[in-house]
Amino acid sequence: MFNSVKGKTVIVTGGSKGIGKGIAKVFAQHGANVAIIGRTLSTAEECAAELNADGGVTYAISGDVTDKESMERAVNAVAEKFGGIDVLCANAGIFPQDEIEEISDEDWNYVMDTNVKGTHYSIQTCLPHLKKADYGRIILTSSITGPLTGYRGWTHYGASKAAQLGYMRSAALELSSHDITVNAVMPGNIRTEGLEDLGDEYLEVMTNAIPMGKLGEVEDIGYAAMFFASPHTSFITGQTIVVDGGQTVPEDLQAK
Repeated sequence: MFNSVKGKTVIVTGGSKGIGKGIAKVFAQHGANVAIIGRTLSTAEECAAELNADGGVTYAISGDVTDKESMERAVNAVAEKFGGIDVLCANAGIFPQDEIEEISDEDWNYVMDTNVKGTHYSIQTCLPHLKKADYGRIILTSSITGPLTGYRGWTHYGASKAAQLGYMRSAALELSSHDITVNAVMPGNIRTEGLEDLGDEYLEVMTNAIPMGKLGEVEDIGYAAMFFASPHTSFITGQTIVVDGGQTVPEDLQAK
Protein backbone atom coordinates (compact mmCIF):
# COMPACT_ATOMS: atom_id res chain seq x y z
CA MET A 1 0.00 0.00 0.00
CA PHE A 2 2.65 2.51 0.98
CA ASN A 3 4.65 2.08 -2.22
CA SER A 4 1.54 3.20 -4.12
CA VAL A 5 2.55 6.83 -3.48
CA LYS A 6 5.71 6.39 -5.55
CA GLY A 7 5.93 9.19 -8.10
CA LYS A 8 3.05 11.14 -6.56
CA THR A 9 3.62 14.78 -5.69
CA VAL A 10 2.99 15.60 -2.05
CA ILE A 11 2.92 19.04 -0.44
CA VAL A 12 3.64 19.22 3.29
CA THR A 13 3.03 22.62 4.86
CA GLY A 14 5.16 23.27 7.94
CA GLY A 15 7.25 20.33 6.78
CA SER A 16 10.68 21.49 7.87
CA LYS A 17 10.48 20.35 11.49
CA GLY A 18 8.46 18.40 14.02
CA ILE A 19 5.51 16.35 12.81
CA GLY A 20 5.71 17.94 9.37
CA LYS A 21 9.27 16.74 8.94
CA GLY A 22 8.20 13.26 9.98
CA ILE A 23 5.43 13.27 7.38
CA ALA A 24 7.81 14.52 4.69
CA LYS A 25 10.38 11.88 5.62
CA VAL A 26 7.94 8.97 5.37
CA PHE A 27 6.60 10.07 1.98
CA ALA A 28 10.11 10.68 0.65
CA GLN A 29 11.26 7.26 1.81
CA HIS A 30 8.44 5.67 -0.17
CA GLY A 31 9.23 7.37 -3.46
CA ALA A 32 6.97 10.41 -3.51
CA ASN A 33 8.05 13.81 -4.79
CA VAL A 34 7.81 15.88 -1.61
CA ALA A 35 7.50 19.66 -1.51
CA ILE A 36 8.15 21.25 1.86
CA ILE A 37 6.48 24.63 2.25
CA GLY A 38 7.68 26.71 5.18
CA ARG A 39 7.89 30.35 6.18
CA THR A 40 11.67 30.18 6.62
CA LEU A 41 13.24 28.99 3.38
CA SER A 42 16.64 28.19 4.89
CA THR A 43 15.07 25.80 7.41
CA ALA A 44 13.02 24.10 4.69
CA GLU A 45 16.12 23.79 2.52
CA GLU A 46 18.08 22.17 5.35
CA CYS A 47 15.32 19.61 5.82
CA ALA A 48 15.10 18.93 2.07
CA ALA A 49 18.86 18.46 1.83
CA GLU A 50 18.76 15.96 4.70
CA LEU A 51 15.95 13.94 3.12
CA ASN A 52 17.58 14.06 -0.32
CA ALA A 53 20.81 12.74 1.15
CA ASP A 54 18.80 9.69 2.24
CA GLY A 55 17.61 9.14 -1.33
CA GLY A 56 14.44 11.23 -1.36
CA VAL A 57 13.19 13.66 -3.98
CA THR A 58 12.42 16.71 -1.88
CA TYR A 59 11.92 20.35 -2.85
CA ALA A 60 11.90 23.31 -0.47
CA ILE A 61 9.97 26.49 -1.09
CA SER A 62 8.94 29.42 1.06
CA GLY A 63 5.28 30.04 1.75
CA ASP A 64 3.14 31.48 4.53
CA VAL A 65 -0.14 29.63 5.12
CA THR A 66 -1.72 32.78 6.55
CA ASP A 67 -1.13 34.64 3.27
CA LYS A 68 -3.19 33.42 0.31
CA GLU A 69 -1.00 35.07 -2.33
CA SER A 70 2.12 33.56 -0.77
CA MET A 71 0.52 30.10 -0.85
CA GLU A 72 -0.62 30.53 -4.45
CA ARG A 73 2.94 31.32 -5.53
CA ALA A 74 4.37 28.36 -3.63
CA VAL A 75 1.75 25.85 -4.74
CA ASN A 76 1.94 26.90 -8.39
CA ALA A 77 5.73 26.60 -8.29
CA VAL A 78 5.45 23.05 -6.94
CA ALA A 79 2.90 22.10 -9.62
CA GLU A 80 5.16 23.52 -12.33
CA LYS A 81 8.23 21.68 -11.04
CA PHE A 82 6.60 18.26 -10.69
CA GLY A 83 3.81 18.51 -13.26
CA GLY A 84 0.95 18.60 -10.79
CA ILE A 85 -0.09 17.94 -7.19
CA ASP A 86 -1.66 14.74 -5.89
CA VAL A 87 -1.59 15.01 -2.10
CA LEU A 88 -1.78 17.92 0.33
CA CYS A 89 -0.72 17.40 3.93
CA ALA A 90 -2.02 20.56 5.60
CA ASN A 91 0.19 20.31 8.65
CA ALA A 92 1.38 23.83 9.50
CA GLY A 93 0.29 24.89 12.95
CA ILE A 94 1.32 26.56 16.19
CA PHE A 95 0.57 25.76 19.84
CA PRO A 96 1.46 28.63 22.18
CA GLN A 97 0.44 28.18 25.81
CA ASP A 98 -1.51 31.04 27.42
CA GLU A 99 -3.98 31.26 30.27
CA ILE A 100 -7.43 32.54 29.23
CA GLU A 101 -7.04 35.90 30.96
CA GLU A 102 -3.71 36.46 29.24
CA ILE A 103 -4.83 35.80 25.65
CA SER A 104 -4.85 39.04 23.68
CA ASP A 105 -6.82 39.55 20.47
CA GLU A 106 -3.51 39.37 18.63
CA ASP A 107 -2.64 36.02 20.26
CA TRP A 108 -6.07 34.57 19.47
CA ASN A 109 -6.03 35.73 15.87
CA TYR A 110 -2.50 34.43 15.31
CA VAL A 111 -3.50 30.92 16.37
CA MET A 112 -6.71 30.95 14.34
CA ASP A 113 -5.06 32.48 11.28
CA THR A 114 -2.31 29.86 11.29
CA ASN A 115 -4.24 26.74 12.27
CA VAL A 116 -7.65 27.38 10.69
CA LYS A 117 -7.30 29.99 7.98
CA GLY A 118 -3.96 28.41 7.07
CA THR A 119 -5.71 25.09 6.49
CA HIS A 120 -8.29 26.83 4.30
CA TYR A 121 -5.71 28.69 2.21
CA SER A 122 -3.63 25.54 1.77
CA ILE A 123 -6.63 23.61 0.47
CA GLN A 124 -8.02 26.45 -1.59
CA THR A 125 -4.76 27.08 -3.46
CA CYS A 126 -4.11 23.37 -4.08
CA LEU A 127 -7.61 22.55 -5.33
CA PRO A 128 -7.15 23.53 -9.01
CA HIS A 129 -4.23 21.10 -9.19
CA LEU A 130 -5.82 18.33 -7.12
CA LYS A 131 -8.86 18.38 -9.42
CA LYS A 132 -6.58 17.66 -12.38
CA ALA A 133 -4.87 14.71 -10.70
CA ASP A 134 -5.90 11.07 -11.20
CA TYR A 135 -7.10 11.29 -7.63
CA GLY A 136 -6.65 13.87 -4.89
CA ARG A 137 -5.92 13.44 -1.22
CA ILE A 138 -6.06 16.07 1.53
CA ILE A 139 -4.80 15.14 4.99
CA LEU A 140 -5.08 17.56 7.89
CA THR A 141 -2.93 17.44 11.00
CA SER A 142 -5.43 18.10 13.79
CA SER A 143 -4.96 17.01 17.42
CA ILE A 144 -6.61 15.14 20.27
CA THR A 145 -6.52 18.48 22.14
CA GLY A 146 -9.73 20.31 21.36
CA PRO A 147 -11.76 17.64 19.57
CA LEU A 148 -11.32 14.99 22.30
CA THR A 149 -9.39 16.39 25.25
CA GLY A 150 -8.42 19.66 26.86
CA TYR A 151 -5.26 21.06 28.41
CA ARG A 152 -4.78 24.15 30.56
CA GLY A 153 -3.42 27.04 28.54
CA TRP A 154 -4.53 25.70 25.17
CA THR A 155 -8.03 27.08 24.81
CA HIS A 156 -7.18 28.91 21.58
CA TYR A 157 -5.24 25.92 20.24
CA GLY A 158 -7.99 23.48 21.18
CA ALA A 159 -10.62 25.66 19.53
CA SER A 160 -8.58 25.85 16.34
CA LYS A 161 -8.09 22.08 16.14
CA ALA A 162 -11.79 21.39 16.69
CA ALA A 163 -12.55 23.95 13.97
CA GLN A 164 -10.32 22.05 11.54
CA LEU A 165 -12.48 18.96 11.90
CA GLY A 166 -15.68 20.92 11.30
CA TYR A 167 -14.09 22.30 8.14
CA MET A 168 -12.93 18.81 7.12
CA ARG A 169 -16.39 17.22 7.17
CA SER A 170 -18.01 19.85 4.96
CA ALA A 171 -14.99 19.92 2.64
CA ALA A 172 -15.20 16.13 2.29
CA LEU A 173 -18.78 16.44 1.07
CA GLU A 174 -18.02 19.31 -1.28
CA LEU A 175 -15.00 17.68 -2.90
CA SER A 176 -16.29 14.10 -3.11
CA SER A 177 -17.56 14.60 -6.67
CA HIS A 178 -14.00 15.41 -7.76
CA ASP A 179 -12.59 12.13 -6.34
CA ILE A 180 -10.80 14.12 -3.65
CA THR A 181 -10.87 12.77 -0.11
CA VAL A 182 -10.39 14.90 3.01
CA ASN A 183 -9.34 13.22 6.26
CA ALA A 184 -7.41 14.11 9.40
CA VAL A 185 -4.79 12.61 11.67
CA MET A 186 -5.22 13.47 15.36
CA PRO A 187 -1.86 13.17 17.13
CA GLY A 188 -1.50 12.78 20.84
CA ASN A 189 1.82 13.62 22.46
CA ILE A 190 4.51 13.23 19.82
CA ARG A 191 8.20 13.79 20.48
CA THR A 192 9.07 17.02 18.67
CA GLU A 193 11.27 20.03 19.27
CA GLY A 194 8.20 22.02 20.35
CA LEU A 195 7.08 19.41 22.85
CA GLU A 196 10.54 19.11 24.35
CA ASP A 197 10.61 22.89 24.80
CA LEU A 198 7.78 22.51 27.33
CA GLY A 199 10.22 20.92 29.78
CA ASP A 200 10.98 17.61 31.44
CA GLU A 201 8.12 17.88 33.93
CA TYR A 202 5.57 18.22 31.13
CA LEU A 203 7.10 15.31 29.21
CA GLU A 204 6.97 13.11 32.30
CA VAL A 205 3.32 13.96 32.98
CA MET A 206 2.35 13.29 29.39
CA THR A 207 4.30 10.05 29.18
CA ASN A 208 2.61 8.79 32.36
CA ALA A 209 -0.78 9.53 30.78
CA ILE A 210 -0.08 7.24 27.81
CA PRO A 211 -0.96 3.56 28.34
CA MET A 212 1.85 2.46 26.01
CA GLY A 213 4.28 4.24 28.33
CA LYS A 214 6.07 6.31 25.71
CA LEU A 215 5.70 9.36 23.53
CA GLY A 216 4.89 8.92 19.87
CA GLU A 217 7.43 9.62 17.13
CA VAL A 218 6.89 11.95 14.19
CA GLU A 219 7.05 9.01 11.78
CA ASP A 220 3.97 7.54 13.47
CA ILE A 221 1.98 10.48 12.13
CA GLY A 222 3.70 10.17 8.76
CA TYR A 223 2.48 6.60 8.31
CA ALA A 224 -1.07 7.54 9.30
CA ALA A 225 -0.98 10.30 6.67
CA MET A 226 0.43 7.81 4.16
CA PHE A 227 -2.56 5.54 4.78
CA PHE A 228 -4.99 8.31 3.90
CA ALA A 229 -2.89 9.24 0.84
CA SER A 230 -3.06 5.80 -0.71
CA PRO A 231 -5.25 5.10 -3.77
CA HIS A 232 -6.51 2.09 -1.82
CA THR A 233 -8.38 4.34 0.65
CA SER A 234 -10.57 6.03 -1.95
CA PHE A 235 -13.79 5.16 -0.06
CA ILE A 236 -12.66 6.86 3.17
CA THR A 237 -13.39 10.56 3.52
CA GLY A 238 -14.41 12.93 6.30
CA GLN A 239 -12.78 10.63 8.86
CA THR A 240 -10.09 10.82 11.53
CA ILE A 241 -7.37 8.56 12.90
CA VAL A 242 -6.26 9.06 16.50
CA VAL A 243 -2.55 8.33 16.98
CA ASP A 244 -1.95 8.70 20.71
CA GLY A 245 -0.69 5.42 22.20
CA GLY A 246 -4.08 4.93 23.82
CA GLN A 247 -4.03 8.21 25.76
CA THR A 248 -7.70 8.98 25.13
CA VAL A 249 -8.90 5.44 25.93
CA PRO A 250 -8.70 4.89 29.73
CA GLU A 251 -11.08 6.17 32.38
CA ASP A 252 -8.19 6.40 34.83
CA LEU A 253 -4.47 7.05 34.73
CA GLN A 254 -3.30 4.11 36.81
CA ALA A 255 0.29 3.17 36.13
CA LYS A 256 1.04 -0.15 34.49
